Amino acid sequence: MTSRDVRAAQLARLAALLADETRAACLLALLDGRAWTAGELARHAGVAASTLSGHLGRLVAGGLLAEERQGRHRYVRLADARVAQLVEDLAAQVAPDAVPSRPRTLREASAGSAMARGRTCYDHLAGRLGIAVTDALTARGLLRQDTGFALTDAGLAWFAAAGIVLDRRGRRPLARACLDWTERRPHLAGVAGAALCRHALDTGWCVRIGSERAVRVTASGETALSTLLGIDVVLLR
Repeated sequence: MTSRDVRAAQLARLAALLADETRAACLLALLDGRAWTAGELARHAGVAASTLSGHLGRLVAGGLLAEERQGRHRYVRLADARVAQLVEDLAAQVAPDAVPSRPRTLREASAGSAMARGRTCYDHLAGRLGIAVTDALTARGLLRQDTGFALTDAGLAWFAAAGIVLDRRGRRPLARACLDWTERRPHLAGVAGAALCRHALDTGWCVRIGSERAVRVTASGETALSTLLGIDVVLLR
């Protein structure tokens, strides 16, 4: 088998892992960056725990998920940021451009609205919140988008002044564009995006709401983002 044939076979195996609605639902749920139990994922996907176990085994064996065991509980999470990027990029490609289908319940409508307003995309901010932050960083000359995402010297200084530590020891890019599947525009990902999201949650600028990835900007968060980035608080509500 040639090297090209090997890559083709590997790509086909990866595609097969993703080509199942239950496994896809699990991967999308795990974009919240947290570890879920097998039971939680089974309820989320609407399948029996025994059915889900086989799916999780395939995803772990395929390198898309990592698992941990604590006592009787089995926890799984996305293997790394690379997998999260793959899932989010694919989700952005299949998200409908037209008006979405009408939600069946008020709760479903509220959850969808909250996700569009602000959410985590693995470990960085997304939705209108993520776009507002990205646009503000760009408008202030802290982030460049003309040749791909890159923090400027002023941007590095801004992160330092805000007390947001950028861990640049690994191979992950400092700044990366991630296509937002609701806004259809790129938001900030990479080391900088992750650090900003972690800081927002740790300081209480944002809080998680519900069981999905949705986040809400708090009153202190509105003040901080308005002061530090000049973001119109109306965009955050």
